[in-house]
Amino acid sequence: MHFDHVPVMLVEAITGLNLKRNGVYVDCTLGGAGHSEAILEQIGPRGRLVAFDQDPEAIAFARKKLAPYQGRVELVRANFKDLAVVLSQLNINFVDGVLFDLGASSYQFDNPARGFSYLNDAPLDMRMDPAQAVTARELVNKLPVKELARIIRDYGEERWASRIADFIHQERSHQTIETTGQLAEVIKKAIPARARRSGPHPAKRTFQALRIAVNGELEVLAGAVRSAVQVLGSGGRICVISFHSLEDRIIKELFRELASPCSCPKEFPVCACGKKKVLKIITTKPLVPGPAELKLNPRSRSAKLRIAEKLSN
Repeated sequence: MHFDHVPVMLVEAITGLNLKRNGVYVDCTLGGAGHSEAILEQIGPRGRLVAFDQDPEAIAFARKKLAPYQGRVELVRANFKDLAVVLSQLNINFVDGVLFDLGASSYQFDNPARGFSYLNDAPLDMRMDPAQAVTARELVNKLPVKELARIIRDYGEERWASRIADFIHQERSHQTIETTGQLAEVIKKAIPARARRSGPHPAKRTFQALRIAVNGELEVLAGAVRSAVQVLGSGGRICVISFHSLEDRIIKELFRELASPCSCPKEFPVCACGKKKVLKIITTKPLVPGPAELKLNPRSRSAKLRIAEKLSN
């Protein structure tokens, strides 16, 4: 097991968290443990970190990598939607910062056996948690054509979604689509040659859409971020790195909602909703990787970092 992982926007995220000596922090997306290690380095011997990941291989790798910080880090194999429950079980009422680095990890993409990549021929899987029942193979072979098209269109922002879904349906009526290579070939046939001449790999958007659907990534995001904001102490920071326009939109709108006071109609003479500002937005526009990082790590090109701070409880 080899995690060749370069943490995205490491300096910006660590700076954004505004780390306190001996503070308590949560890394909701452990991955290759790059962000977690940087946090632990700076929060001192009495600082504490709780790190989440659904992938047992990530947990096993981090256990070795973060061994020097034993006793200061709690590695939790769980979806970050369980944040509030886990912190309650650990008797943690408030934390000083929470980091989300969304999407699949480099290791998951680079390990052919996990079936995330269209660059290798492997079983169609795409599960971040190998214990969950639903795989990409299930969706590709069993979903109604209209639902498959909706997923590819909405989550992949793919203009040829309906055509791709039709071609998948034709293929699966003859034989089960078992591998990433098979699926990539079907997608390639579905997209007209003129549209394949420019832009990313023709299978990129469809694979992204299926990964998001398999793992329920967008469904759990808003709830998890709300939970994170709730457990932040006064002055605590939340940093979210997203790689997809839909993720970024969810975070942008949620931060804006939590940073807004009264939401009553303007004609109301007095406030009836009782809503108060919960967050102060630190990044009015998202931070993006600089030229040096883009050169070192091209996968960071779509990353956007948004930062907000909890106002007094």
